[in-house]
Amino acid sequence: MDLTDIETLSLDAARAELERLAKELHRANEAYHTHDAPEISDGEYDALKQRNAAIEARFPELKRADSPSEAVGGPVAEGFAKVTHAQRMLSLENAFNAEDVQDFDIRVRRYLGLGDEAPLTYTSEPKIDGLSLSLRYENGVLIQAATRGDGSIGENVTANARTIADIPQTIAGAPEILEIRGEVYMHHEDFAALNARQEAAGAKPFANPRNAAAGSLRQLDAEITRKRPLRFFAYAWGALSAPLAETQWEALERLKSFGFSVNDNTREASGPGALLAHHSEIAARRALLGYDIDGMVYKVDDLSYQARLGLRSTTPRWAIAHKFPAETAWTRLEAIDIQVGRTGALSPVARLTPVTVGGVVVSNATLHNEDYIAGRDANGAEIRGGQDIREGDWVEVYRAGDVIPKIANVDLTRRPEDARAYVFPETCPRCGSVAMREPGDAVRRCTGGLICPAQAVEKLKHFVSRAAFDIEGLGAKQVEQFYQSDWVKEPADIFCLKERYGSGAQQLKNREGWGAKSAEKLFAAIEAKRQIPLDRVIFALGLRHVGEAAAKLLAQHYGTWQAFVAGVDAAPNDDAAMEDLLSIDGVGAVMAASLTASLAQPAERASIDRLIAHLEIAPPPPPALANADSPVAGKTVVFTGTLTQMTRAEAKARAESLGAKVAGSVSKKTDYLVAGDGAGSKAKKAADLGVEVLSEEAWRALIGEA
Repeated sequence: MDLTDIETLSLDAARAELERLAKELHRANEAYHTHDAPEISDGEYDALKQRNAAIEARFPELKRADSPSEAVGGPVAEGFAKVTHAQRMLSLENAFNAEDVQDFDIRVRRYLGLGDEAPLTYTSEPKIDGLSLSLRYENGVLIQAATRGDGSIGENVTANARTIADIPQTIAGAPEILEIRGEVYMHHEDFAALNARQEAAGAKPFANPRNAAAGSLRQLDAEITRKRPLRFFAYAWGALSAPLAETQWEALERLKSFGFSVNDNTREASGPGALLAHHSEIAARRALLGYDIDGMVYKVDDLSYQARLGLRSTTPRWAIAHKFPAETAWTRLEAIDIQVGRTGALSPVARLTPVTVGGVVVSNATLHNEDYIAGRDANGAEIRGGQDIREGDWVEVYRAGDVIPKIANVDLTRRPEDARAYVFPETCPRCGSVAMREPGDAVRRCTGGLICPAQAVEKLKHFVSRAAFDIEGLGAKQVEQFYQSDWVKEPADIFCLKERYGSGAQQLKNREGWGAKSAEKLFAAIEAKRQIPLDRVIFALGLRHVGEAAAKLLAQHYGTWQAFVAGVDAAPNDDAAMEDLLSIDGVGAVMAASLTASLAQPAERASIDRLIAHLEIAPPPPPALANADSPVAGKTVVFTGTLTQMTRAEAKARAESLGAKVAGSVSKKTDYLVAGDGAGSKAKKAADLGVEVLSEEAWRALIGEA
């Protein structure tokens, strides 16, 4: 991936790009992990993650509170009980070429203090394209099965997992506590037979084996799962009451002895050369395996080394996923459609003549924005050699797994003579309002706000989503129904439903899909949500740039709704209030501008005020001090510059574990500024304010890690 333009990005351009990447990656995570309906390809997702990481590395002070680099998986879907994992289920760092694999080996050796010639063994196994599953056994009996979810909280699918033949119900000789992790997948032959049955029954066929496996495991009726041909490969473990073995290889052998299926293409490898040779071998046999894989996973074999290497915030240091190259095909672009999202963003979608790419029929592709169609990136530099995309073109599309592809190239020799350059609309196709593009923003947005049906409905859907108000019985389908009937046009209307329509249950029960009992349950669920935590309210408002993580930080900082509103209202005209807002770790100028602008819009503010009048908003609980006796407990710390002995994420996590608060900018409230190499304006500001500045070594000495 070409990342050379990052070196030329200005601070504002980098901030805007991180905003765009965060939005695209969070949407992709939710689509893939929560809804089993991916919207972008694995290759495109990986490229976006690479770009995000590269920009964060060059501008560490711009790292967002909702940074995709800190995310694992997606939110838990509705309809399942929640399970908190005893140990987080992490994702893997990616490698895309031989150099990345060699760099991984160098980093591991350097961290462990091993020379270039010291022996170091890895395991190499196919990366299964399925659904991650955690199985908890106690005294040899399966008691719980959970999906990965967001890494910390997953879905309880125990009844469904019990129907999979590859998953033992009991295990002899297992530790008292044993958590097995692996992948649920579907064999190609079984997938074809399942789709044949679907079509014979007049049902919609599945798009690919991964979606079929994920959809089958996440059925609310376990009997449906029982009829689906699911399989399970075990490859790792979580919580244990006793070690399984001394090496990864020996641990896998023990999993076999417990009755689990372990991939028989797993190998031991003595270094990068052997890993790359195995990668090439499996890539050549990939189509013959009988199941989908999208790369290889390499792990340090020695478990004591794994323990020493430890974890980053979302990935282990001792493992990496080496992805396979994307698959491509050529087809005709029939039309370009514009979709309008919750924030008013106009998103172009390519409608393609259906084509099979890597065994999957695809008919849609993301086109990102108007610059991408015109052959430019966000900074005006050429992409695809500056070639634009037109309706009627023959385009090369690619995918790296099971999802909607990206257009990689255009065949100008086949361009129709009457093909015209695509003119991106300057008015919203849903409401006719002006669609404006702000300076530094890659996306054009509808200005219609609540008068735009697309925005209003999507904002309402967001409002009732799981991480927001999460009102039982009021999901996306019901929101659309109530909106079309003029019952609910803004969030406050939800809390007026029963009162506004008098005998609301009587009216509602006569609507299609409703009965007296379901109507009363909905009204009870709405009443229960009148008392709600502050962070959920802030997140539910759907303000631009304010994700779930940022909402929690804002709530923790201000404490009450009144303080939050007062602080944001004052910020544009009060330097102290703006400094206070920007001091929150992860809140930058872009988010601050969005907050102040949103609350200053008369129509939007009036809508928010009408909502707040119906609520009792609870303040967030005080943060727990993991180590109240530490020298930095209760202190506010800011990190700046390049740290040499740990990443910024590790430094932040360690400080927070000691009870410190990590802020994003220096203010009068800052106790310590930890300055690494290349510290700039923050160090000067700290000196001006009399804030104590510590070197990395002094910081480590202070917390007892020198």
